[in-house]
Amino acid sequence: LIFGPQRHPNGFWRPPGLDFEDVDFEAADGVKLHGWYVPHPNPRAYVLFAHGNGGNVTYWAEEYATLHKLGVAVFAFDYRGYGRSLGAPNEAGVLTDARAARAWLAKRVGIAEKDVVVMGVSLGGGVAVALAAADGARGLVLLNTFNSLPDAAAVHYPWVPVRWLMRSRFDSAAKIARYRGPLLQTHGDRDDIVPLALGKRLFA
Repeated sequence: LIFGPQRHPNGFWRPPGLDFEDVDFEAADGVKLHGWYVPHPNPRAYVLFAHGNGGNVTYWAEEYATLHKLGVAVFAFDYRGYGRSLGAPNEAGVLTDARAARAWLAKRVGIAEKDVVVMGVSLGGGVAVALAAADGARGLVLLNTFNSLPDAAAVHYPWVPVRWLMRSRFDSAAKIARYRGPLLQTHGDRDDIVPLALGKRLFA
C-alpha cells in the first residue's frame, strides 16, 4: 500500500511544450533506472525532483515546466519499479535510486552533489530529507510531506498496528535536524492523504 507505481507505457510520455532529455542511469546495486532532465540555458540552481508514491515521472510535467520558468534545471527520476525503471520499490532501494540520480545530475552539470537542491513531494519528501540530512544540499524543498511514514499510515489505518508492522519508515523527523541548509516547506490544509498536522510535526 506504500508504493503505487505506474509502469511504462502508462503515463503521459509526450507532454506538450516540455523540452527534456530521456536519461538512463544505474543504481549502485545495478538496477537500471530512468529519468527526465529538463535543462536550462542559464540556471540559478539544479534541482533533483523526487515525486510521490503514485504514478511515475510523467505525472509531474507541469511542475517541471514551472520550475524551468523560475530559472532552474530539473532532473526528475523514477524509483525502481516506476515508469521505465526496473526492479521493485522498497525504502532502501528508493534511497539508493535517489543517490544515483543526484550523482548523475552532479556529474552531468559539473557540480558537487551537496550543491544540488533536493525537492520532494509527499513520499518524495522522505527521500529528499534522507539525502539532505546525510550529505547536505544547497537547499531542501518539501511539499506536503510527513514526519514519518508509519504516522502517515496510522491516519488511514488506525485499527492496524502499522507502527510495529511497517518495514519502510522514512523517518524524516529523526533525520531532518542533521540538515543545516536552507529549507522551504509547504503544505496544503486540504490534503487528505498527508494531513497538515504531520507536516507541522516535521517542521517542529
